[in-house]
Amino acid sequence: MNLSQAEIGQPVFILKINGEKHIRRRLMDMGLTKKQIIVIKKVAPLGDPIEIRVRGYELSLRKEDAKNIDVEVVEL
Repeated sequence: MNLSQAEIGQPVFILKINGEKHIRRRLMDMGLTKKQIIVIKKVAPLGDPIEIRVRGYELSLRKEDAKNIDVEVVEL
């Protein structure tokens, strides 16, 4: 599943970042790397953007960018 399909409050584990090279690089520069656990905090009323917690800070992503991040649900 990809990050845009995850539910609010659900911790997920990043498996892979897809997309074109410049998109992958931009996401990694924001702290989204493989083997990182992130949590969906909020979703805007119209569904875009989504806010996630990664590496101790809040980050807003467009849904199109979130679709490039393959994740797996983890139980903490």
